[in-house]
Amino acid sequence: MTERRNVPCVLVFAGLDPSGGAGIQADIQAITAAGAHPLPIITALTVQDNQHVHAVYPVDPSILREQARALIAQDTRIDAVKIGIVGSSANAQAIADVVIQLREAYPALPVVLDPVLASGHGDMLTQGDAVQALAPLRALATLLTPNLPEARTLCQTQDIDEQAQILLQDVPNLLIKGGHADGDQIVNRWICKDAQRRWQWPRLPGEYHGSGCTLASAIAARLASNIAIEAAIDDAQHYTQGCLERAFAIAQGQRIPNRSKEYS
Repeated sequence: MTERRNVPCVLVFAGLDPSGGAGIQADIQAITAAGAHPLPIITALTVQDNQHVHAVYPVDPSILREQARALIAQDTRIDAVKIGIVGSSANAQAIADVVIQLREAYPALPVVLDPVLASGHGDMLTQGDAVQALAPLRALATLLTPNLPEARTLCQTQDIDEQAQILLQDVPNLLIKGGHADGDQIVNRWICKDAQRRWQWPRLPGEYHGSGCTLASAIAARLASNIAIEAAIDDAQHYTQGCLERAFAIAQGQRIPNRSKEYS
């Protein structure tokens, strides 16, 4: 019998970034800052710095299955799932199988899918067709969090209303992040079948490594704590903005979000 506890747990599938700016380390820090406990499973080993991805080596999908199976067999309570880069189509299917199994026990289990198709500089992060690889996961996601280039690639259209119409066929909630647009304000749009909302954030100077991972994991941690999705998205954006405002440099190029604590 599972021991009673008051710390929500988030199962995370993501890649290892040796710069510590994005990927699994960003997820762990953002989830921990929100008062939840991360259960990290690495999908790929990457060769990258805070600017570019030089190579991606997917983990064998059997290892992902074994790691998840160990947690499930131990009756570890999983309150949310966050998915970042998958590394390969085989890994995506392995993750989908795990989510399907978890949903048998927890039908309302929230799943946040950050459809990372490439790095901020366009370096590929998944072997093969990244869009096709994500197909089995899109159908299982509670929330999809594409940036503007990812939304265009997924939908083959630049019109946000058309993107929403296409993506909402698969997922009940969509957060389109506007950081890649021009202008002094960044507009993020939450869209679901029955409601939508926009947030505007002042564009900060410079570039940041791992902001998307930070936001998606911060949302997942709040969903794991039974916070309603609109409130979870709102609160996670405030946290992420605080991380970016306090970002630091480890080398020339993109800065690292400071995810060490909550910001309001």
